[in-house]
Amino acid sequence: MEIINKKYIILNKLGSGSFGTIYKGQNLRTKEYVAIKAESINENLKLLKNESIMYQYLNDCIYIPKIKWFGKDEQNYYMVIDLMSNSLQDLMNNMKRMSLILILKLGIKIINIIKTIHEKGLVHRDIKPDNFLFGLNEKKKEIYLIDFGFCKSYLNNGQHNQLKQINNMIGSMNYASINSHNKLELSRRDDLESLAYMLIYFYYGSLPWNNIDDENKILRSKNNVIYDEFIPPIIIDFLKYVRTLEYEEKPNYYLIMDNFKREIEILSKNNEK
Repeated sequence: MEIINKKYIILNKLGSGSFGTIYKGQNLRTKEYVAIKAESINENLKLLKNESIMYQYLNDCIYIPKIKWFGKDEQNYYMVIDLMSNSLQDLMNNMKRMSLILILKLGIKIINIIKTIHEKGLVHRDIKPDNFLFGLNEKKKEIYLIDFGFCKSYLNNGQHNQLKQINNMIGSMNYASINSHNKLELSRRDDLESLAYMLIYFYYGSLPWNNIDDENKILRSKNNVIYDEFIPPIIIDFLKYVRTLEYEEKPNYYLIMDNFKREIEILSKNNEK
């Protein structure tokens, strides 16, 4: 078995993505289980180094896993963080669809997490169900945000970055904002737009553009989704709101969460009748 930093043993592979592999590991001294993310040095991406810096910066934030160590050997960079449980994507794989009350309750929790990182001057830029994980044991009902490889500061010396064109779309094709498709620098509004697509996915069990390969057609479908009368108005209104936000504008997180809470109350009363 592979041991890194003379302290952590790699037990088994948990998953992999475009930019690295995640393993379950264990601290040989404390016996605590951890998550170990590895990125090949030969790829020369250095995304994991950026991610580790973001975790260190967010180390005092609730609902962000704590980083324990970052380093490298001859082949890989490694980052060790708290081990989490299943993702919201895993939950959807089992449930297929969610009730609107559950969706809105999850939405409130996620907005609180996104608000926390925005208040630290960061935008996540890859909001999607795979990146929200449940905690373990007594924290199994709590949700945590992971994967800060694309995370970036939207501030420079206390001033908001300028809006500019970028070279590539950032984030997942299914959940990327319209601005990301248009290759515009992302800001706080774009994290929330990605969340709106998550909520639509939870409600439908799929997204209208799931089986479309052409990016222009996906973009057209995203533009038109606000006219879908089968999506609950509370979700459509949320999406419409975040699309009206200016690049530098601070979202009214409390307004969104209050709207969700009111809708939950209405739905709950209707269910009691």
